[in-house]
Amino acid sequence: MSQNLCMSPELGKEDMDPNVVNRMIFVGPNAKVSEGEIVHEMHMLGLPLTIKHTCYGAMVSGQKEDVLKAITEIRKLDSYHIFTKDRGFAPGDPRRCRGHRFGPREGFHQMEKEFQILGDVADALEKPEKVIIHPKTPVDVDDFVETVNDYINKE
Repeated sequence: MSQNLCMSPELGKEDMDPNVVNRMIFVGPNAKVSEGEIVHEMHMLGLPLTIKHTCYGAMVSGQKEDVLKAITEIRKLDSYHIFTKDRGFAPGDPRRCRGHRFGPREGFHQMEKEFQILGDVADALEKPEKVIIHPKTPVDVDDFVETVNDYINKE
């Protein structure tokens, strides 16, 4: 299966560089910007990045400070609806690219589930509310014994 082989012997060199990071950028469901606008804005920054437009937003790879600067800038467009997370492989890497693997890549279904809750996360960020968590208290042993005995006596 030659289609699953690396296209270049140089591929993977960046994997060894600790200063190179790969991030996935998600545009939430109620965002005021589109995936295309995010990609366009990143290109307009003129930073030395590898950027790939995706159905959920974008993938970006480059030196850590450049990637973080790009993310900071695009979040200014819609700060509550743009999310990012680490990605282990650079955009287009044939070891993970679905075009080379003939189907969804590992983790796609997890990403799909995460995307479904982004609207709720964005709402919580936009309109935070105070939450009070009541700690659970253990059941008193005497109450437990009484409940078990009542149950046994009913049968």
